[in-house]
Amino acid sequence: MMKVAVIGAGAVGQLTASFLAESGMSVSLVTRKQKQVEELTTNQLTRMNIDGTKTVQKIASTTNLTALPPQDLIVIAVKYVHLQNLYDQLASLSNEIPLLFMQNGLAHFEEARSLPQKNIAFCSVSFGAQLRNQTTVQHRGIGPCKIAIERGKQPVFLKLLQLQNPLFPVEMADNAEKMLFEKAIFNSLINPLTYVLQIKNGELVTNTRVYALLKNIYQELTIAFEDIERTISFGDVVDLCRQTAENTSSMLADRMQGRKSEIETIVGAILDKALTNGHHLPTLRTLYLQVLAIEESGEQS
Repeated sequence: MMKVAVIGAGAVGQLTASFLAESGMSVSLVTRKQKQVEELTTNQLTRMNIDGTKTVQKIASTTNLTALPPQDLIVIAVKYVHLQNLYDQLASLSNEIPLLFMQNGLAHFEEARSLPQKNIAFCSVSFGAQLRNQTTVQHRGIGPCKIAIERGKQPVFLKLLQLQNPLFPVEMADNAEKMLFEKAIFNSLINPLTYVLQIKNGELVTNTRVYALLKNIYQELTIAFEDIERTISFGDVVDLCRQTAENTSSMLADRMQGRKSEIETIVGAILDKALTNGHHLPTLRTLYLQVLAIEESGEQS
Protein backbone atom coordinates (compact mmCIF):
# COMPACT_ATOMS: atom_id res chain seq x y z
CA MET A 1 0.00 0.00 0.00
CA MET A 2 1.37 3.39 -1.01
CA LYS A 3 2.12 5.63 2.00
CA VAL A 4 1.48 9.35 1.48
CA ALA A 5 1.91 12.22 3.93
CA VAL A 6 -0.07 15.38 3.17
CA ILE A 7 1.39 18.42 4.94
CA GLY A 8 -1.30 21.02 5.50
CA ALA A 9 -4.80 20.26 6.76
CA GLY A 10 -6.56 23.21 5.16
CA ALA A 11 -9.15 22.88 2.40
CA VAL A 12 -6.74 21.74 -0.34
CA GLY A 13 -4.86 19.38 1.96
CA GLN A 14 -7.99 17.77 3.39
CA LEU A 15 -9.67 17.34 0.00
CA THR A 16 -6.52 15.82 -1.50
CA ALA A 17 -6.01 13.53 1.51
CA SER A 18 -9.63 12.38 1.32
CA PHE A 19 -9.46 11.39 -2.36
CA LEU A 20 -6.04 9.71 -1.94
CA ALA A 21 -7.34 7.69 1.02
CA GLU A 22 -10.47 6.76 -0.92
CA SER A 23 -8.25 5.29 -3.65
CA GLY A 24 -6.71 2.88 -1.13
CA MET A 25 -3.54 4.73 -0.16
CA SER A 26 -2.35 4.98 3.44
CA VAL A 27 -2.61 8.72 4.13
CA SER A 28 -1.30 10.77 7.04
CA LEU A 29 -2.25 14.43 7.54
CA VAL A 30 0.39 16.73 9.04
CA THR A 31 -1.01 19.87 10.67
CA ARG A 32 0.44 22.67 12.81
CA LYS A 33 -2.31 22.47 15.43
CA GLN A 34 -2.47 19.76 18.09
CA LYS A 35 -6.16 20.56 18.62
CA GLN A 36 -6.86 19.72 14.98
CA VAL A 37 -5.03 16.38 15.40
CA GLU A 38 -7.28 15.59 18.38
CA GLU A 39 -10.43 16.55 16.46
CA LEU A 40 -9.40 14.47 13.43
CA THR A 41 -8.71 11.52 15.73
CA THR A 42 -12.12 11.89 17.37
CA ASN A 43 -14.34 12.90 14.45
CA GLN A 44 -12.46 11.51 11.43
CA LEU A 45 -12.11 13.36 8.12
CA THR A 46 -15.40 14.18 6.40
CA ARG A 47 -15.74 15.23 2.76
CA MET A 48 -19.00 16.89 1.77
CA ASN A 49 -19.49 15.80 -1.82
CA ILE A 50 -20.93 17.87 -4.65
CA ASP A 51 -23.99 15.60 -4.85
CA GLY A 52 -24.83 16.20 -1.18
CA THR A 53 -23.46 12.89 0.14
CA LYS A 54 -20.69 12.53 2.73
CA THR A 55 -17.48 10.50 2.62
CA VAL A 56 -15.96 9.78 6.03
CA GLN A 57 -12.46 8.34 6.44
CA LYS A 58 -10.18 7.43 9.31
CA ILE A 59 -6.91 9.19 8.51
CA ALA A 60 -3.85 9.33 10.76
CA SER A 61 -2.82 12.85 11.75
CA THR A 62 0.16 14.37 13.53
CA THR A 63 1.97 17.65 14.13
CA ASN A 64 5.37 15.96 13.77
CA LEU A 65 6.44 15.20 10.21
CA THR A 66 9.68 13.52 11.26
CA ALA A 67 7.80 11.11 13.56
CA LEU A 68 6.11 9.44 10.59
CA PRO A 69 7.52 6.19 9.16
CA PRO A 70 9.24 6.50 5.75
CA GLN A 71 6.73 7.69 3.14
CA ASP A 72 6.44 6.88 -0.57
CA LEU A 73 5.39 10.46 -1.30
CA ILE A 74 5.07 13.75 0.57
CA VAL A 75 2.47 16.23 -0.66
CA ILE A 76 3.05 19.79 0.54
CA ALA A 77 -0.33 21.56 0.61
CA VAL A 78 0.40 24.51 2.91
CA LYS A 79 0.19 28.11 1.70
CA TYR A 80 3.39 29.83 0.66
CA VAL A 81 3.63 31.84 3.88
CA HIS A 82 4.07 28.58 5.84
CA LEU A 83 6.57 27.02 3.43
CA GLN A 84 9.52 28.94 4.88
CA ASN A 85 9.14 27.04 8.17
CA LEU A 86 9.06 23.70 6.34
CA TYR A 87 12.11 23.80 4.09
CA ASP A 88 14.58 22.79 6.82
CA GLN A 89 12.40 19.83 7.82
CA LEU A 90 12.01 18.71 4.22
CA ALA A 91 15.74 19.05 3.58
CA SER A 92 16.45 16.81 6.57
CA LEU A 93 14.37 13.95 5.13
CA SER A 94 15.82 11.24 2.91
CA ASN A 95 16.56 12.62 -0.55
CA GLU A 96 14.91 9.49 -1.96
CA ILE A 97 11.44 10.64 -0.82
CA PRO A 98 9.57 12.35 -3.68
CA LEU A 99 8.02 15.75 -2.97
CA LEU A 100 4.91 17.23 -4.61
CA PHE A 101 4.27 20.96 -4.08
CA MET A 102 0.67 22.27 -4.36
CA GLN A 103 1.14 26.03 -3.82
CA ASN A 104 -0.30 28.88 -5.88
CA GLY A 105 2.00 31.44 -7.44
CA LEU A 106 5.60 31.34 -8.61
CA ALA A 107 7.64 32.31 -5.56
CA HIS A 108 8.16 28.74 -4.33
CA PHE A 109 9.43 27.33 -7.62
CA GLU A 110 13.15 28.15 -7.28
CA GLU A 111 13.07 27.64 -3.50
CA ALA A 112 11.72 24.10 -3.81
CA ARG A 113 14.26 23.27 -6.50
CA SER A 114 17.07 24.05 -4.05
CA LEU A 115 16.03 21.11 -1.83
CA PRO A 116 18.20 17.98 -1.98
CA GLN A 117 15.41 15.55 -2.92
CA LYS A 118 16.04 13.70 -6.18
CA ASN A 119 12.40 13.75 -7.25
CA ILE A 120 10.40 16.97 -7.11
CA ALA A 121 7.12 17.79 -8.85
CA PHE A 122 4.70 20.69 -8.80
CA CYS A 123 0.92 20.61 -8.86
CA SER A 124 -1.64 23.13 -10.09
CA VAL A 125 -5.21 22.57 -8.91
CA SER A 126 -8.43 24.07 -10.17
CA PHE A 127 -10.92 22.17 -8.02
CA GLY A 128 -13.05 24.04 -5.51
CA ALA A 129 -12.61 23.28 -1.82
CA GLN A 130 -13.79 25.03 1.32
CA LEU A 131 -13.10 24.13 4.94
CA ARG A 132 -16.32 23.81 6.93
CA ASN A 133 -14.53 23.12 10.21
CA GLN A 134 -11.29 21.50 11.39
CA THR A 135 -12.35 18.03 10.20
CA THR A 136 -14.79 18.73 7.34
CA VAL A 137 -14.06 19.90 3.81
CA GLN A 138 -16.65 20.86 1.21
CA HIS A 139 -15.89 19.80 -2.36
CA ARG A 140 -17.26 22.79 -4.30
CA GLY A 141 -16.12 22.18 -7.85
CA ILE A 142 -14.48 19.54 -10.04
CA GLY A 143 -11.29 20.62 -11.76
CA PRO A 144 -8.10 18.95 -12.93
CA CYS A 145 -5.12 18.41 -10.66
CA LYS A 146 -2.18 18.99 -13.02
CA ILE A 147 1.22 17.56 -12.10
CA ALA A 148 4.53 18.47 -13.73
CA ILE A 149 7.73 16.64 -12.77
CA GLU A 150 10.57 19.13 -12.43
CA ARG A 151 13.33 16.75 -11.31
CA GLY A 152 13.67 12.99 -11.60
CA LYS A 153 11.42 10.41 -13.20
CA GLN A 154 9.87 9.00 -10.09
CA PRO A 155 7.10 6.52 -10.99
CA VAL A 156 5.24 7.47 -7.79
CA PHE A 157 3.99 10.66 -9.45
CA LEU A 158 2.64 8.60 -12.34
CA LYS A 159 0.79 6.39 -9.85
CA LEU A 160 -1.40 9.38 -9.05
CA LEU A 161 -2.65 9.18 -12.64
CA GLN A 162 -4.12 5.80 -11.78
CA LEU A 163 -6.62 7.28 -9.30
CA GLN A 164 -9.12 7.41 -12.18
CA ASN A 165 -11.70 9.24 -10.11
CA PRO A 166 -13.86 11.56 -12.25
CA LEU A 167 -14.42 13.77 -9.20
CA PHE A 168 -10.64 14.23 -8.76
CA PRO A 169 -9.11 14.10 -12.25
CA VAL A 170 -5.30 14.02 -12.41
CA GLU A 171 -3.34 15.08 -15.51
CA MET A 172 0.36 15.35 -16.32
CA ALA A 173 1.85 18.59 -17.66
CA ASP A 174 5.18 18.90 -19.46
CA ASN A 175 6.66 22.08 -18.02
CA ALA A 176 6.30 22.92 -14.31
CA GLU A 177 7.30 26.58 -14.55
CA LYS A 178 4.97 27.21 -17.51
CA MET A 179 2.12 25.41 -15.70
CA LEU A 180 2.58 27.51 -12.54
CA PHE A 181 2.84 30.71 -14.57
CA GLU A 182 -0.41 29.99 -16.43
CA LYS A 183 -2.20 29.20 -13.14
CA ALA A 184 -0.84 32.46 -11.70
CA ILE A 185 -2.30 34.31 -14.70
CA PHE A 186 -5.76 32.82 -14.02
CA ASN A 187 -5.40 33.64 -10.32
CA SER A 188 -4.32 37.21 -11.11
CA LEU A 189 -7.45 37.68 -13.21
CA ILE A 190 -9.89 36.24 -10.67
CA ASN A 191 -8.53 36.62 -7.13
CA PRO A 192 -7.82 40.36 -6.72
CA LEU A 193 -11.19 41.40 -8.20
CA THR A 194 -13.14 38.96 -6.03
CA TYR A 195 -11.13 40.04 -2.96
CA VAL A 196 -11.61 43.79 -3.39
CA LEU A 197 -15.26 43.62 -4.51
CA GLN A 198 -16.14 40.70 -2.18
CA ILE A 199 -17.96 38.75 -4.87
CA LYS A 200 -18.07 35.13 -6.00
CA ASN A 201 -16.34 34.05 -9.19
CA GLY A 202 -19.51 34.02 -11.28
CA GLU A 203 -20.13 37.75 -10.80
CA LEU A 204 -16.93 38.50 -12.71
CA VAL A 205 -18.85 37.71 -15.89
CA THR A 206 -22.45 38.55 -14.92
CA ASN A 207 -21.76 42.10 -13.67
CA THR A 208 -21.06 44.26 -16.72
CA ARG A 209 -18.72 46.70 -14.94
CA VAL A 210 -16.70 43.93 -13.33
CA TYR A 211 -16.57 42.10 -16.66
CA ALA A 212 -15.05 45.25 -18.22
CA LEU A 213 -12.39 45.31 -15.49
CA LEU A 214 -11.67 41.62 -16.05
CA LYS A 215 -11.23 42.24 -19.77
CA ASN A 216 -8.92 45.21 -19.09
CA ILE A 217 -6.64 43.07 -16.93
CA TYR A 218 -6.60 40.32 -19.56
CA GLN A 219 -5.64 42.81 -22.28
CA GLU A 220 -2.83 44.20 -20.10
CA LEU A 221 -1.49 40.70 -19.52
CA THR A 222 -1.56 39.77 -23.21
CA ILE A 223 0.44 42.90 -24.07
CA ALA A 224 3.02 42.16 -21.37
CA PHE A 225 3.23 38.43 -22.14
CA GLU A 226 2.75 37.83 -25.84
CA ASP A 227 2.45 34.04 -25.53
CA ILE A 228 -0.48 34.22 -23.11
CA GLU A 229 -3.11 34.75 -25.80
CA ARG A 230 -2.04 31.52 -27.52
CA THR A 231 -2.38 29.41 -24.38
CA ILE A 232 -5.13 31.21 -22.44
CA SER A 233 -7.93 32.83 -24.42
CA PHE A 234 -10.32 35.29 -22.81
CA GLY A 235 -12.99 32.67 -23.48
CA ASP A 236 -11.04 30.27 -21.25
CA VAL A 237 -11.14 32.85 -18.45
CA VAL A 238 -14.88 33.39 -18.87
CA ASP A 239 -15.47 29.61 -18.93
CA LEU A 240 -13.52 29.16 -15.69
CA CYS A 241 -15.53 31.92 -14.00
CA ARG A 242 -18.75 30.22 -15.09
CA GLN A 243 -17.58 26.74 -14.08
CA THR A 244 -16.64 28.04 -10.61
CA ALA A 245 -19.50 30.57 -10.40
CA GLU A 246 -20.46 29.65 -6.83
CA ASN A 247 -16.86 29.40 -5.60
CA THR A 248 -15.30 31.82 -3.16
CA SER A 249 -11.80 32.48 -4.46
CA SER A 250 -8.88 31.59 -2.18
CA MET A 251 -8.00 35.26 -1.66
CA LEU A 252 -11.56 36.22 -0.79
CA ALA A 253 -11.68 33.28 1.62
CA ASP A 254 -8.54 34.68 3.24
CA ARG A 255 -10.20 38.09 3.60
CA MET A 256 -13.32 36.56 5.13
CA GLN A 257 -11.19 34.64 7.63
CA GLY A 258 -9.00 37.65 8.45
CA ARG A 259 -5.90 35.94 7.06
CA LYS A 260 -3.08 37.45 5.04
CA SER A 261 -3.63 36.69 1.35
CA GLU A 262 -1.23 35.31 -1.25
CA ILE A 263 -1.29 38.58 -3.21
CA GLU A 264 2.51 38.92 -3.17
CA THR A 265 3.34 35.41 -4.32
CA ILE A 266 0.69 35.38 -7.07
CA VAL A 267 0.00 38.91 -8.33
CA GLY A 268 3.22 40.47 -7.02
CA ALA A 269 5.25 37.86 -8.90
CA ILE A 270 3.32 38.51 -12.14
CA LEU A 271 3.78 42.28 -11.76
CA ASP A 272 7.52 41.84 -11.21
CA LYS A 273 7.80 39.57 -14.24
CA ALA A 274 5.90 42.08 -16.40
CA LEU A 275 8.05 44.96 -15.15
CA THR A 276 11.21 43.23 -16.37
CA ASN A 277 9.62 43.44 -19.84
CA GLY A 278 8.83 47.13 -19.30
CA HIS A 279 5.09 46.69 -18.64
CA HIS A 280 3.36 48.18 -15.57
CA LEU A 281 -0.10 46.53 -15.81
CA PRO A 282 -1.88 49.58 -14.31
CA THR A 283 -5.29 47.98 -13.67
CA LEU A 284 -3.82 44.88 -12.02
CA ARG A 285 -1.29 46.98 -10.06
CA THR A 286 -4.13 49.16 -8.72
CA LEU A 287 -6.00 46.08 -7.49
CA TYR A 288 -2.76 44.70 -6.00
CA LEU A 289 -2.28 47.93 -4.01
CA GLN A 290 -5.92 47.91 -2.93
CA VAL A 291 -5.56 44.38 -1.54
CA LEU A 292 -2.42 45.40 0.36
CA ALA A 293 -4.17 48.53 1.66
CA ILE A 294 -7.14 46.50 2.93
CA GLU A 295 -4.77 44.07 4.65
CA GLU A 296 -2.76 46.89 6.20
CA SER A 297 -5.91 48.53 7.54
CA GLY A 298 -6.90 45.29 9.22
CA GLU A 299 -10.33 45.37 7.58
CA GLN A 300 -10.15 42.01 5.82
CA SER A 301 -13.44 40.67 7.09
